[in-house]
Amino acid sequence: MRELTCQKFKVNSRRGKGVEEEEEEEEEGEERIGEQKMKNTMLGVLFFSLLILSAPSSSSSASEGVCIIGSGIGGSSVAHFLRKYSESELIRIRIFERQGVVGGRMATVSVSGETFEAGASILHPKNYHALNFAKSFNLTIQTPSLDSDSSFGIWDGHNFLFKTLDLDFKFPFFQKILSLANSFLMFFRYGFSLFRMTNFVETTVDNFLKYYESFESRPVFETVDEMLTWAGLYNLTTRTLEEELLDAGLSPLLIQELVTVITRVNYGQSVSISGLAGAVSLAGAGDGLWSIEGGNWQIAAGLINSSHVELHLQEEIESISYLGDHYELNSTNGNSYPCEVTVIATPLDEQNISFTPSISIPNRSLHHTHATFVRGFLNPAYFGVSTGSEIPTLVGTIESHDLPFSSVSVLKQHSEKDATYKIFSRKPMADALLDRIFSIRMETLRINWGAYPHYNAPERFAPFVLDGQHLYYVNAFENAASTMETSAVAAENIARLILSRSSGKTKSSSSNLKTSTSNTYDRHSDL
Repeated sequence: MRELTCQKFKVNSRRGKGVEEEEEEEEEGEERIGEQKMKNTMLGVLFFSLLILSAPSSSSSASEGVCIIGSGIGGSSVAHFLRKYSESELIRIRIFERQGVVGGRMATVSVSGETFEAGASILHPKNYHALNFAKSFNLTIQTPSLDSDSSFGIWDGHNFLFKTLDLDFKFPFFQKILSLANSFLMFFRYGFSLFRMTNFVETTVDNFLKYYESFESRPVFETVDEMLTWAGLYNLTTRTLEEELLDAGLSPLLIQELVTVITRVNYGQSVSISGLAGAVSLAGAGDGLWSIEGGNWQIAAGLINSSHVELHLQEEIESISYLGDHYELNSTNGNSYPCEVTVIATPLDEQNISFTPSISIPNRSLHHTHATFVRGFLNPAYFGVSTGSEIPTLVGTIESHDLPFSSVSVLKQHSEKDATYKIFSRKPMADALLDRIFSIRMETLRINWGAYPHYNAPERFAPFVLDGQHLYYVNAFENAASTMETSAVAAENIARLILSRSSGKTKSSSSNLKTSTSNTYDRHSDL
């Protein structure tokens, strides 16, 4: 799954208990994930020496720099690019985070003392901003290893429609032979539609790479529509993924099975999502995917530290008022902050921020993904097989109202009948249901993420500039696609837009931005 920003999550932690203890367990789960994220952030404090500002500003000066609401990849990237591109080294940047930790929808959880990604989990090999961040902060990049124990299956609620071969080969040569055999099985079922799907994804990715071009050829964009049109991506947001793939020549069987599995895993939604979000989802199922060892949240921590911001943790902004020459931000802690520029880097869909004067954005609902972590062992009878070894390590599902989950995957195999699993579902997984799916269940952890928009073509976009002044909205781009990298790309444009408009330059001008040799990225770099 891609990213998860400043949305309040609820956690239930159960160890084989009854439904009547749900409220106590929800509080216990919230404490556990809070303790885990606090532990991670304390490590981040030691590792990155984050600057925590504990005293609120009482200055009434209108020139109080930039205030950013949200410490996820979007907010931290805005701070980074402002610091990188600004001609002035004295610009003041403050970040407000309502949680006690940074990272937003990049978060980890602890199951039986081991750490696993709970939110945004993977990055694409051509996510050049994220790659550059990771290398700049000397973070350790990890990639999935070639493992003969890994297998994949598509389940319809009664039977496996497709399964890869699962043979325990220890030698790399035989693992490659097994991989080729599984590729042949896939081709035998879906035919040349697989190549058409690859071409569709590669064309979309190539268009997206335009966002890494130099300032000379890449303008500053004032609207999402303009930004997408320039890259040749806008039309993909006007039709569903299913419509786009049928026009591309893909077979209905491939769309109903493999493509549906991918969109359900990555966005929790069907092939009725918009074409661009769907293409991004398909790209997230390719080769060369990577993540940060210890948690992707470290990217946000590194960006915040390197940008020398004043970080206000556990401070939720409840109102933003424009007073003619500056904004006044008021927090639930009773503090007031004057800001020349305000950037909202968290989805407004489930926020309770009041604006004076009021703003207008298209109605949008967040899609909630329920991530359930279980330490135990799957029940073979539930999946219609005789032994646990017949259940693939990743079970994806087709679109059906009868199916209670989108996917089940093995995060770590501890022993023959002991593993840690991650389940994605659209609704909470009740204990009674989990007891049918698992023959052994030693520990259960539940998280409810307001994960990403509920995509519905044709998409409508909120403006980057919410009030015609200096109130900016990074997450307007999420209606196109929601990932860590798309947030960073939108954040870079917001930073350039702030500097361009603040200096009175035209939107196509970049003469006011500090030049950098790293404005473009090597598109052929290897991990």
